[in-house]
Amino acid sequence: QSLEGTILAPTNAKAWGSGLLQWLEFTKLSGLSIQGSGTINGRGQQWWTYSDPNDDEDDDKQYNEELERMPRVKPTALRFYGSSNVVVAGIKIVNSSQCHLKFDNCQGVLVHDLTISSPENSLNTDGIHLQNSKDVSIHHTNLACGDDCISIQTGCSNIYIHNVNCGPGHGISIGGLGRDNTKACVSNVTVRDVNMFRTMTGVRIKTWQGGIGLVQDIRFSNIQVSEVQTPIMIDQFYCDKRTCTNQTSAVAVSGVQYENIRGTFTIKPLHFACSDSSPCSGITLTGVQLKPVQIAHYHLNNPFCWQAFGELFTPTIPPIACLQIGKPAGNNLQSYHDIC
Repeated sequence: QSLEGTILAPTNAKAWGSGLLQWLEFTKLSGLSIQGSGTINGRGQQWWTYSDPNDDEDDDKQYNEELERMPRVKPTALRFYGSSNVVVAGIKIVNSSQCHLKFDNCQGVLVHDLTISSPENSLNTDGIHLQNSKDVSIHHTNLACGDDCISIQTGCSNIYIHNVNCGPGHGISIGGLGRDNTKACVSNVTVRDVNMFRTMTGVRIKTWQGGIGLVQDIRFSNIQVSEVQTPIMIDQFYCDKRTCTNQTSAVAVSGVQYENIRGTFTIKPLHFACSDSSPCSGITLTGVQLKPVQIAHYHLNNPFCWQAFGELFTPTIPPIACLQIGKPAGNNLQSYHDIC
């Protein structure tokens, strides 16, 4: 299919009824291709304003009444479900009310020369969201949004992302995994030749306490960061509300390579917060050079590690003295096949 014009989402609350999980959806198709120079415009501004406690009080009263009637369920702009050999290329997806492009239960996905754009303050507007999908390639794509540029969720394997620009946004993230004590499995993900500009994190793995499963064989290579808050992060204590219950079990993280991650940060170069019961293992760092934007605050910005084990193959800037060299004691990690 060729998309050359512009598809506009309705902005009338009545058109959405009580809300939809997705706006444009393709289900159980094989070999579908959507290409061209056209635009899918989600016109999500009314939802973002609706979600924003700092609404402009000078807005037209009728407009505010319209906002209050917008449903709380916000649609993903374009979603593919249960499909194989899907191509999305060349088009633009802008201003989605929530996630811009989503692939669920798909196998064989190619995304290239795509542009995704929404403002930094647009809540939950992930760029590309992958779940239970295998054999995915995303390249030569520009992503600017209010959440993760690319979000990789449970059930994903053989994911290859390269030559991507990300920013603004929250970076490229695996997770959050294991929410509500669920099982989560992600394997064989490569992210390389990526530019990050003024994002919240660079390359991140985030899991909830209480989950089970395994994240394994992850490679982050040639990542250029500029004014990124925290370029490298593993957070096994992820929590998106005020407090989360402390729980023992965790989605294990094993075999994560960081190679040539370079540029500037604004808060902290590296944050590895791993589980006491299931420490991170097999973390390797090569050619990591991260410098603070403001030299005066350098002493505040030390790397942080907790229960993180692996190897430093080259000296790093700054020195990452907190990584524990070797393997965690008594941590006989089961194979991915056994757990997942």
